[in-house]
Amino acid sequence: MELGVNIDHVATLRNARGGNEPSVLDAAIIAQRAGASAITIHLREDRRHIKDSDLDEIKKNIKTNINLEMAATPEMQAIAIKNKPYSCCIVPEKRQEITTEGGLDVYSQENYIRDFIKPLHDAGIVVSLFIDPDEKQVFSAHNCNADFIELHTGAFSNAFSTEKEKEEFEKLKTAAALAQNLGLKVNAGHGLNYENVHLMHEIEGIIELNIGHSIISRAVFVGLERAIEEMRDLII
Repeated sequence: MELGVNIDHVATLRNARGGNEPSVLDAAIIAQRAGASAITIHLREDRRHIKDSDLDEIKKNIKTNINLEMAATPEMQAIAIKNKPYSCCIVPEKRQEITTEGGLDVYSQENYIRDFIKPLHDAGIVVSLFIDPDEKQVFSAHNCNADFIELHTGAFSNAFSTEKEKEEFEKLKTAAALAQNLGLKVNAGHGLNYENVHLMHEIEGIIELNIGHSIISRAVFVGLERAIEEMRDLII
């Protein structure tokens, strides 16, 4: 498996003081040096952490793949087509949420998502849909012509070391197998940390894990490069 590093929380810390430190670009450069397969950034509607200028600077200064998380809105579609990141991961978004609370409901809006994806594909962008490990959502992602799904691992992470851990883990395994049978590639992420990430090895075929909060939290104590390297050692 490969490791995509989400650097949103570097921007969260920067924005807390309204200045320029810590540098989001420096974080991206360090992640690239530490062997990240992708730099993941979520450009939210309210720009609460990553800003348009961050995307611009990262695009100009790093060679590692950029994975742009974004809502399925016309504004974000236009930004993606203009900047042409390697990939876009379409996620649900609520202004009041602290972090993404669940997967995108593709099932209820198949026609819209299918039409939304087409211009991104036309621009040469790989498209992933961030979904819960639910059979109907996997089928709908396939129907929308997505290249990847990213399985939302939040329920599993919350259930880790509880009686519900096995149940939530089996949902991930089942969804990953179904997706691959349909020809979809599979990534995963959300809530994964240094204690639970090793279990992802038991899910056959996952290509990349996108991890942010746990890495940035660890970096406070050991530095960002070492935190990324420690996580990479757990997943390769």
